[in-house]
Amino acid sequence: MPLTELDRKFDAVMTAITGPGGRVILDKDADGRTIVGNFPSTLPLFFKTFCALNGAVEGVVAGDERLTFSKLDQLSDRLARALVGRGIAKGDRIAIAMRNCPSWILAYMATVKAGAIATLINGWWQPEELDHALALTDPALTIADEPRARRIAATTSGGAIETIAIERPLEEAFATLLGEASDDTALPEIQPDDDATILFTSGSTGEAKGALSTHRAVTTGVYAYATSLMTLRGILESEGRSPVNPLKTLVVVPLFHVTGEVPVMLNSFVIARGMVLMPKWDAGEALRLIEKEKITYFVGVPTMSLELMNHPDRDNYDLSTLTDIAGGGAPRPVAHVDRLRQAFPNSQPALGYGLTETNAVGCGNFWGNYAAKPASTGRAQLPFVELAILGEGDRHLEPNERGEIAIRSAANIKGYWRNPEATAAAFTADGFVRTGDIGYLDEDGYLFIVDRKKDIIIRGGENISAAEVEAALYACEGVAEAAVFGVTDERLGEVPVAILHRREGSCLSEEDLRQFLDGRLAAFKVPARMVFVDEPLPRLGTGKIDRIALKQQFAG
Repeated sequence: MPLTELDRKFDAVMTAITGPGGRVILDKDADGRTIVGNFPSTLPLFFKTFCALNGAVEGVVAGDERLTFSKLDQLSDRLARALVGRGIAKGDRIAIAMRNCPSWILAYMATVKAGAIATLINGWWQPEELDHALALTDPALTIADEPRARRIAATTSGGAIETIAIERPLEEAFATLLGEASDDTALPEIQPDDDATILFTSGSTGEAKGALSTHRAVTTGVYAYATSLMTLRGILESEGRSPVNPLKTLVVVPLFHVTGEVPVMLNSFVIARGMVLMPKWDAGEALRLIEKEKITYFVGVPTMSLELMNHPDRDNYDLSTLTDIAGGGAPRPVAHVDRLRQAFPNSQPALGYGLTETNAVGCGNFWGNYAAKPASTGRAQLPFVELAILGEGDRHLEPNERGEIAIRSAANIKGYWRNPEATAAAFTADGFVRTGDIGYLDEDGYLFIVDRKKDIIIRGGENISAAEVEAALYACEGVAEAAVFGVTDERLGEVPVAILHRREGSCLSEEDLRQFLDGRLAAFKVPARMVFVDEPLPRLGTGKIDRIALKQQFAG
């Protein structure tokens, strides 16, 4: 099947942008992976460069607070000097534990400018989960809002905490630290291969691992997205359809997730896109902000766009500025694609596929191509990404052969923090990161995901390890056996379900168990349904619980 007309246009414009005389000069790193040679390769220089280029643009809007990119750069310089003045050294970890707010963005910018590793804490975690992450990464300082500071204080690994009153304007929120800044304090020199960020990822083995990225990896991830957007804009301009409104995105995905961090936040600095922050998701408030702030771009887990479509007040708002509705973090049901086009006729749907381990880089499906192949996550983000479908012995399979999806790019993580065994298992000998997803490539290079190799449940964009939930259930004295798996959910994509067998003599109830899990697991990990059975759970010949049989019996 030949490439679509849109694919041909995309490839032609991408070639012009990255070819001789183009805006993006490509190069190769020491491993032969594509990088950008003429854009900053460290985050401090990244912020300095793009805040200067786009200084007058309102970079962040949160309630009544409006901050230009230039102001963010100035304040983060001061905050970085204050951190160094407090003794933060290059390579120290600074944990950021806040809901989405201007303070989160400023803390991130200052952390990397100070040479520290920005350690992005899941804002929904409870004390036990926080304790694991903090013990693993041993941050020199945690910058937290008040609710998360209280949770961290309840752990044994909290360490030094700077509590920020995030409801106040930015300079007031950081008044104590900013007051300590000295212009005489020198910031460290940062190299592309220095460590930049740690994000947490739930693997099939249970407790979250810390995915460590260099400055080169993070910036390459950003440029993969920015170059694609430059290409799409070039297509529109060639067709006489240049965007008429300034770029603005409604930030509804958590900034501690790789989607929020890389393609949303960091990419906005490159393309001069204003970020309108929502403290928590509310579809009605989102519609109001789209109209008020003239939002042009929306990205969220598919649940969010579904709620926008179904909201009873949708037709009461002028949503004409919204030209792109993207999804990521979870599969979007094929039926939703047509519904999106009908509900938002001025908008083009899109879907992305990437991992924490790839700094969100992977594939993209957009516009008419997405309508034509709604079950696909699209083509690789060329020229930065190489895709492979792995068979036995990591052999690269041919089109239409199913195997484990693997991604190679300069945006891939360096490894897992203090976990060499997991790092070794994550990568192939030729530098591809294993995704744990099963899929195939068609003749046009479009990726189709058909199954999941890892025992991971994706609930509304949040990864849940079945093993971690089972471990928490087994900690309850009344539980003899537990099996957790994901079942399809129209709204959230998947939700966890637990099948449980009580210990002899126990009268444990679902309410008892939910109270037991409160404070041990983040709310999104707690099973949506708990089924108690009288007989021991079925087992395979190996002695392991037969989850396939249980799922067939109870998934309905």
